[in-house]
This record gives sequence, C-alpha cells and structure tokens, in this order.
Amino acid sequence: MNDARIPTHLWVEAFIRNCFSNGISVTVINKGEKLGGTVLFKLYQSIDSCRVLAQMRNSKDKIEWYPIHKKETVDEKEASSLIDLSLTRDPDLWVIEVESQDIKLPFDDY
Repeated sequence: MNDARIPTHLWVEAFIRNCFSNGISVTVINKGEKLGGTVLFKLYQSIDSCRVLAQMRNSKDKIEWYPIHKKETVDEKEASSLIDLSLTRDPDLWVIEVESQDIKLPFDDY
C-alpha cells in the first residue's frame, strides 16, 4: 500500500463538500474504515434507474470506477441488494448515494 494515499474519511468528506457546494444531493449510506476503506457509489436517477460503482485502482495506482452489475442500470431494489451483498463481503466499505440525472459521477477528478 502506498502510504501517501489520503485516508478514506478525508477523501469522502472532500467529495461531500464538493457535492454540497455544487448543489448535488449526497448521502453516506454506510461509514466504512476511516483510513483504508474502499468506496461504493450508488448513483440514483429514479427508483427504476440506478448504478452501483466500485472503486478500483489501475496499474498506475489511479482510482477508477466500475459498475458491479452487468446491465446499464438497475432498479433501486437491485441496487440495494448489490450493496448489501458487498457489505456482507466487506463491512469496511463506504457507501455513498449521489442523486444524478445522467447517472454519472459528478466530478471527473474522483
């Protein structure tokens, strides 16, 4: 692990502040491990249209986001089931819900 990484709780706080300052609704569904927990995003467009993205690092140690489902979008019930399953496997996950009309992460630098 690269010791220069920002602790997860600070990264999450910065993301939330950025959302609030841009008028984007965001909720922390699950607080994970403060220093090294990974993050899941639930991007909520409507009850029938959500995406769940998992955090991964590429070969250059840069964060990338990948859907944890095969379909383009899932309904909210399926998104919640996927999140629950992920939390069963890793209770240290941070889960953040973002309201998103285009079901994309609101910022390119996250």
